[in-house]
Amino acid sequence: MASIFICPKGHSSADNDFCSECGSKIQGAVPITAAVSNKSSAGGKVCPDCSAPAPSAGVNFCEICGFNFVTGTSGQFPAPVVKQAPVVPAPLPQAVTISFKVIVCVDPTLRTPDSPEAPTDFAPITYLLDKPASLVGRKSEARAVFPEIPLDADSAVSHRHGLISVASDGSLIYRDLGSSNGTKLNGAEVASLVDLPLKSGDQLTLGHWTRITVEPNF
Repeated sequence: MASIFICPKGHSSADNDFCSECGSKIQGAVPITAAVSNKSSAGGKVCPDCSAPAPSAGVNFCEICGFNFVTGTSGQFPAPVVKQAPVVPAPLPQAVTISFKVIVCVDPTLRTPDSPEAPTDFAPITYLLDKPASLVGRKSEARAVFPEIPLDADSAVSHRHGLISVASDGSLIYRDLGSSNGTKLNGAEVASLVDLPLKSGDQLTLGHWTRITVEPNF
């Protein structure tokens, strides 16, 4: 007679390694044929579920199918203790370092004979370069243009005048976006749509009398 094994879930299996019904691993299984033939060794007492010999005194579970001899319920193997890997907290995001800022001011000495009078009540404004790219220009709600560095007081500044970008290494780049009146870098005219490196102390002049100075953000 072929041996039949009982898996931990109580299924009858023809295989002695993994249950042929549910795939559970069969450990320490005793074939039913052998269990029945050894009934006499247990005084005739057998497991009511799988007919395996009853366990010795002090053992509450059938080692074959998990029948609980105390409660009379089937498949009651104690739940295995699962060791969980320790939870490693995710590293906190590093603070973004803002290395540069620009200071916008009105410089009356930049005024040409065709320029209007420079405003006398314009206080210098500081802008942190905290974005990958900062648009320099005049705001226009109709065109949905909202520069990070607005120069609304100077009518000779284009809406999309120039762009100051922060490179991956933290350095600065300026590009004139084809403005109507151009840009000067440290007094020299710059070509449109050409990326120019900026460093601390550099000055951009544009419009009638606008000066932008690059400074480190200490």
